[in-house]
Amino acid sequence: MTACRRQWLVALALCGAVAGGASAAVAQDAGEPTAAQPTLPKEKLVIVGGDGTRHEFQVELARTPREQEVGLMFRPSIPADGGMLFPWDSVRPVQMWMKNCPVPEDMVFINPDGTIRTIAENTVPRSLAVVDSDGPVAATLELQGGLTGRLGIRVGDKVEAKSLSGGRT
Repeated sequence: MTACRRQWLVALALCGAVAGGASAAVAQDAGEPTAAQPTLPKEKLVIVGGDGTRHEFQVELARTPREQEVGLMFRPSIPADGGMLFPWDSVRPVQMWMKNCPVPEDMVFINPDGTIRTIAENTVPRSLAVVDSDGPVAATLELQGGLTGRLGIRVGDKVEAKSLSGGRT
């Protein structure tokens, strides 16, 4: 997803347009992304393993619907100590894809309590296959492809960041 789109965002935009609630700005932002978005504001994020090992990252924050839609699309690389955090506006199942994402990613789906629910490792660049959270999540974290395996990050590990409820870092 390094800039991958959520399918529900398109449906949401269409529902808003049908309901007459879409503004001109929203309609304009709904266009197909054609380039990487500028670097977004960053914050510290820590993943704490079951053995207490701490992995620190400086991740970009995709907060608005458009930032979340574009994500890491068209980015030629993801730094080993970086990535992008998508804090969702409500807890829900999430589906992502890799359209317009030229490098593999690890997608880390985060429960409301900050624990890792699922990890999709080394997602296929430019794929339209759905990457599913396998249940309701509060956030999604995109990291460099293969990084979770190399660092031993696993389901059940704890993710700490100010943008997540609890805000511990």
